[in-house]
Amino acid sequence: MTEPSESLNIETVRHVHLIAICGTAMGALACMLQELGYTVTGSDQHVYPPMSDFLRAKGIQIFEGFSEKHLASRPDLVVVGNAVSKTNPEAQAMQAMELPYCSMPQAINRFAAAGKKQIVITGTHGKTTTSSFIAWMLQCAGLDPSFLIGGILADFQSNYKVGQGDWIVLEGDEYDTAYFDKGPKFLHYTPEVAVLTSVEFDHADIFTDLAHVKQAFGRFLERIPPHALLVACDGDANITELRPLCRSHVTLYGRETASDWALGEVKVDAPFTFFEVKYKGRLLGQFKTRMIGHHNLSNLLSGIAVGHHLQIDEAHIRSALESFRGVKRRQEVRGVKNGIVVIDDFAHHPTAVKVTLEAVKSFYGPRRVVAVFEPRTNSSRRNVFQGIYPSSFDVADEICIRQAPLLEKIPEGQRFSSQKLVEDLRAAGKNAHFFPDTDAIIHFLCQQARSGDVLLIMSNGGFDNIHARLLEAL
Repeated sequence: MTEPSESLNIETVRHVHLIAICGTAMGALACMLQELGYTVTGSDQHVYPPMSDFLRAKGIQIFEGFSEKHLASRPDLVVVGNAVSKTNPEAQAMQAMELPYCSMPQAINRFAAAGKKQIVITGTHGKTTTSSFIAWMLQCAGLDPSFLIGGILADFQSNYKVGQGDWIVLEGDEYDTAYFDKGPKFLHYTPEVAVLTSVEFDHADIFTDLAHVKQAFGRFLERIPPHALLVACDGDANITELRPLCRSHVTLYGRETASDWALGEVKVDAPFTFFEVKYKGRLLGQFKTRMIGHHNLSNLLSGIAVGHHLQIDEAHIRSALESFRGVKRRQEVRGVKNGIVVIDDFAHHPTAVKVTLEAVKSFYGPRRVVAVFEPRTNSSRRNVFQGIYPSSFDVADEICIRQAPLLEKIPEGQRFSSQKLVEDLRAAGKNAHFFPDTDAIIHFLCQQARSGDVLLIMSNGGFDNIHARLLEAL
């Protein structure tokens, strides 16, 4: 078998086939390859809208299911998604036919990022929002960037762009790369500018503990070239421990007054949040954004630091901040019905749940905030965070917890208990409720929600389309 990480002559590639093409990042890569002039095909087990319609509209042929027949045309390169196992029929056929193959980040690096200078955003939290703002800032500055990001940017209505400028913005994921490469995806990138937002334990299905996670991020820091720049958050002890591994110049950002970039006074005057920025101890000025919460201001501050390094005019940075509409599924207001606001958010890690709730509560002031949570990730369906989750809901006025789905895929002794979470929340004096399914939550909220309430729905999955169903039912 031939793995083309270094040896493939990309000038000979005409036809690229992607196994598991309907994933968010794989679909974006497919579209980028199509726009770059390659013939693109793909296959997946679950071919359904909107991704299937989106890809077909781009002229990409998609095969339902996995079969060696899908490789009959002998593509010049096969890109293997990280959801693909070594027993996948197409993966086995690919190897038997000795077709050149690579992982998704290898393909991004060799094709989409070829000839570009890379801005790579990493961290346990905040990667998508930070990447999206930086891409939008470059766009506002007329730099026509390329990007591939793990969420749909509201300002582009896309999670990718093939630009003509010098820069490409990449969300650097610490999740594993492929069945033949269990290292993090971000190890395939070589940044000119890197951002590190946070380092916490997550992805319990592939990392054994926090030390394992820190080892992965440490390897990334060691990869940053000496001439490059690392923009690192100042308030994370794990980042502080890892920083000496980085050979490049390091710029710190956050709330510490001694940092290069520091947040000053913050005030909310809906629909904007106003915040001061201090650079090297001096007030740079007051800025405004539609984003809410200190965690988002921190993400934006890292972007401001990147813009300053790239010598982007302050007027363009201000314009980007004021016009930035964020990312779908990040505190996205899905609708208002009878005075009840329904918000969708991707939060699933305990820290993300906590800061998202705090942000929403601070923005909506005295209004009642109802937290609706579905533990769906490989980590949140495990009991590794069982004792941590209760404190994540401190500022919620009412809490609805769904039974974790697909628990049968988790070893019995490691399974998360939504019922125990509710018991712990009630023991702490919180108004919490357990629900076996989504229908029960919708029924409850229709009975209990009242005008002025803010319903914050948190899950990394579709949550049975609860947002649209709830708005209709209300």
